[in-house]
Amino acid sequence: MILLVGPAPPSSTYGNAVTATRWAEILRQLGHPVRVAQSYDGGEYQVLVALHARKSAPAIRAFHTANPLAAIVIALTGTDLYPDLTAAGVDPSVLALAARLVVLQPRALDQLDPAIRGRARVIVQSAPAISRCPPRPDCFEVAFLAHLRGVKDPLRPAAAVRLLAAGSRVRVTHAGEPIDTKLGENAAAESATNPRYDWLGPLRREAVVEILARSRLLLLTSRHEGGANVLSEALAAGVPVIASAIPGSTGLLGDDYPGLFPVGRADALAAALEAAEQDRHGYYGTLLGRCQALRPMVDPARERQAWAGLLTELELPVPT
Repeated sequence: MILLVGPAPPSSTYGNAVTATRWAEILRQLGHPVRVAQSYDGGEYQVLVALHARKSAPAIRAFHTANPLAAIVIALTGTDLYPDLTAAGVDPSVLALAARLVVLQPRALDQLDPAIRGRARVIVQSAPAISRCPPRPDCFEVAFLAHLRGVKDPLRPAAAVRLLAAGSRVRVTHAGEPIDTKLGENAAAESATNPRYDWLGPLRREAVVEILARSRLLLLTSRHEGGANVLSEALAAGVPVIASAIPGSTGLLGDDYPGLFPVGRADALAAALEAAEQDRHGYYGTLLGRCQALRPMVDPARERQAWAGLLTELELPVPT
């Protein structure tokens, strides 16, 4: 039996919950019974998979005390890794309990001390294929799918579209929960006064996927990411991405990806949006081609194979 612990309620739309749900299904497909929880409340298990080193630290310690011979796998999230492990409040003694560490993109390995890097494995988050829907005919729609909290820099798209020329048809559709109340108030005010920005609040997953599937672009403006689920979903849908130039995104898209802009630079984001809308010098087509070439990276079979390899390293037998 595997226990999979994460800080987010399993039924929520938070990225950690989406990841935990998908990983539990992968582990079950590999033949292992899995229990998903937010904490360790007793019981014997062969393996603990803990999502988020800092927030899951109490569960990791309690699990190790009760199951000293069981293997522990700790998945490091963006708020664990950036700006660095110490600043993020990750306890080295918790990492020392892990037989393996999981990171979501190769650049995350740079954040780990060489002493523990050998225990780390890169498992890129996958997404099932998403069929494109006809785009909105009334605008050049851009999806921004992010909860409102500071690390996502969620008001940057609204600021950027205010800088576009009068004739631009770009319109940002933003879905996300106002985790930070003040940011939610600002987004509501911006949505009411900015004709190129619509904040819809939290939506059901089906509605979010529909927005992505019909959009011309996905925006990712984060200051830090471990490896965003929504980026994998955009690649699975064949939707080109414009992203802030952070390791969590360049680790997946590549340092030379043409759709990167400096963190926090609304003017640079506006210039990228304008170039994409006009397909200046084939810019939109280049983004589309690069993202289509990256699509195999998020194939669910690859993520399942990566987990199978990790469990083999732990010598975990498949139940009969």
